[in-house]
Amino acid sequence: MSSQTDPRVAVIVLGAGNGTRLGRNEPKAFVHLAGRPTLSRALESVFGMAEPAQVIIAVPQSFVPIARQLALAVPGGRDQEPTIIVGGSTRQKSVAAALKFLEPTVEVVLVHDAARPLTPSVVFDSVAAEVRSTNSGVVPGLPVADTIKRTDDAGRVVETVDRSVLMAVQTPQGFPREHLVVAHEAANAEFTDDSALVAAAGYPVSIIAGDHLAFKITTAWELRRAEHLFTESAASGIRVGTGTDVHAYDDTKQLWLAGLHWPDEIGLRGHSDGDVVAHAICDAMLSAAKLGDLGSVFGTNDPRFKDAHGDVFLNETLYLIRDAGFEVGNVSVQLIGNHPMVSRRRVEAEELLSGILGASVSIAGTTSDALGFTGRGEGMAAIATALVHARTPAEASHRKD
Repeated sequence: MSSQTDPRVAVIVLGAGNGTRLGRNEPKAFVHLAGRPTLSRALESVFGMAEPAQVIIAVPQSFVPIARQLALAVPGGRDQEPTIIVGGSTRQKSVAAALKFLEPTVEVVLVHDAARPLTPSVVFDSVAAEVRSTNSGVVPGLPVADTIKRTDDAGRVVETVDRSVLMAVQTPQGFPREHLVVAHEAANAEFTDDSALVAAAGYPVSIIAGDHLAFKITTAWELRRAEHLFTESAASGIRVGTGTDVHAYDDTKQLWLAGLHWPDEIGLRGHSDGDVVAHAICDAMLSAAKLGDLGSVFGTNDPRFKDAHGDVFLNETLYLIRDAGFEVGNVSVQLIGNHPMVSRRRVEAEELLSGILGASVSIAGTTSDALGFTGRGEGMAAIATALVHARTPAEASHRKD
C-alpha cells in the first residue's frame, strides 16, 4: 500500500504482458533495457511526477517478489511504497484488478504501459492536470506522420486514409476515477486500450500532445532504439571523481557514520555531525561533476549545516549534480580507522546510502596498521570514488530532484 497521505492521483503500471514479439521468454516489463529491467526504467518517470501518487503495478504472479524489489530500488520507490498485484490474462483484466486497490481519496487514475519506459514525467503531470481541468478522459498522442493505406484481404490498396484526422495514442491515459470504474464494470467486450473502453461507456475522451520518447517497445528493433537512446546519452558524459574526508574523534559527541547512528561508539568532531563517509561521497560527486569540493560548496560558517547529518549533504549534493545534468552511476567508499567495525552494519549502511542516491554504493573498512593518526586512534578518514554520467532522456525529464 502506498505511504502517501491521502493521494489524489493513482498510476496503474501494466507489466503483465508477454515478450513473444520481442523474442523473449520473460514478460516485456522484465526484459533488460540498458542494464535494468524495462519496468525499473518506467518507474523512474512515475516516481518523478510533481505530485506523488499511489502506484499500483500489475505483473505475472511469479514476478511479484522481483517487481517489489525493483520498485523499491528505483529513486522514490521507498517513499511511495507501490502496491504490487497479480495481473490478468489481458490488459483490460489487469486494469480491472488494479482498480480494486485504489485508495479512497484517489480522484484521477492514470493507466500506463511499462513497455513505454522513456515516457517523461511531465507527460504524467500534464495528463493528470488535464483530467482535473476537464473532468473527462485524456490521452496523450501524436499526429500520424506516414501516409496510411487501407487494404483488402489480398493486400490490395482500397483507399488512402486522411491522416489529418488520425492520432497515434500513447500512455499514460488518464480518467476521472468514476468514469474508469463504471466503464470496466459495464464492459462486455475486450478493448485495445482504456480510452476505447471509457468512450464505449459514453464518457468523453480528448487528446493532448504526447511525446516522441513515449514510444512502445514491442519488437526487437524498438528495444534497440531505446537502448541506443540510453547508451548514447550516458556514454557521452561519463565522469569519475575522488573525495576524501578526515575527522578527529570527540568523546563528547555521538557517532554518525554512513548515515547511521552508532550509539555505543565515540563521535567525530566537526561543524556538522562529522560523518566522514557521507562527506567523502559528496566530495567525490562534486569533483566528478566539476562543481568544486565540499568545503567550497557548503563551508563551515553556514549555520544551516551546523550539526546536520550526512543525508542533508547527500541530498543537497545530488540536487546540484542533477541540476548540472548528471546522474550518479555508482559510489565506492574506503573507511580507514580503528573503530567502529563497519562490517557489522555494512549492508544496512549500503542500503541506506543507495536509497538516497538512487545508485549502488559499496563500503569497505580497513585500518592503517597502527600508522599515522588513524593508526594511533586519533580519528577516522574516508576515501570515496564516484562515477556520474550525463542524464538519460527519462532521468532528465524528472521533476522531483
